[in-house]
Amino acid sequence: DTYLKLEDVTRKFNKPCIMDVKIGQKSYDPYASAEKIQQQVSKYPLMEEIGFLVLGMRVYHVSSDSYETQNQHYGRSLTKETVKDGISKFFHSGYCLRKDVVAASIQKVEKILEWFEGQTQLNFYASSLLFVYEGSCPATAVRLSDGTLAEKRRVPKGLLAAGDVLEYNNNINVINSTENGKIEASVSKGLSKFYALHKKACSKRHHSQLSLQVENSEQDNVWKTSTCITQEHLNGNVLPQLEKVFYHVPAETKESANVEVRMIDFAHVFPSNTKDEGYIYGLKNLITVLQNILDN
Repeated sequence: DTYLKLEDVTRKFNKPCIMDVKIGQKSYDPYASAEKIQQQVSKYPLMEEIGFLVLGMRVYHVSSDSYETQNQHYGRSLTKETVKDGISKFFHSGYCLRKDVVAASIQKVEKILEWFEGQTQLNFYASSLLFVYEGSCPATAVRLSDGTLAEKRRVPKGLLAAGDVLEYNNNINVINSTENGKIEASVSKGLSKFYALHKKACSKRHHSQLSLQVENSEQDNVWKTSTCITQEHLNGNVLPQLEKVFYHVPAETKESANVEVRMIDFAHVFPSNTKDEGYIYGLKNLITVLQNILDN
């Protein structure tokens, strides 16, 4: 028997965030009637200029433990000026922008673009990319000042209450804690594990210091930055200062997020002997928008 096998791309995710983006300058195929062409163009006149259309999204917000859903009318309302902010909403957890997911999405879309640049057999119309990523926060093991281990949920940056976990966008790697309360931490290229520092670790000593060493290799040049932070500063202006350091670690050095980007919807695929320039145009524009979200 001939059958069609479907895959549930969201099966491995706990709180899947999903976005459907139609790719290409034309959403009608070469054999479409004049009436069909007019119908498709009227749905989103900017399709030819922008090269893609957000058909819908479903985003999990950690802050409210709920989903925000946007339908096709949301995507059609986006203009050249608002499309970046419109798409960035998909990557926002309710607390912060998931730049790790944006970076991973760019890499996966670039692989699809690479395939399209090298094939001249098929042209795609009204086909989409399906974006899926994990929206929930995994548990983090936290070593308290008394040496005990506790499990905490990762607390988004900037939302710290007394006694809460201190964390900087998953980029701090605790190396060791010495007898005098001094804690050494680093940000390195691996970033393979998530750690957190607890405020209580510095509370016993008034002059306890936090030594941070940032290391990163970019274009074979290693740069290092270090700073000492006293206990008084932990409750003051250190968070914005540290964010400036950790948020500018290049995206390619961060741990790859759990992200899927799949090509879907193949009802209108036709043989060709040239590159699918309309699809390539849309992919390149989408990558540009994602890169702008990441950079800004």
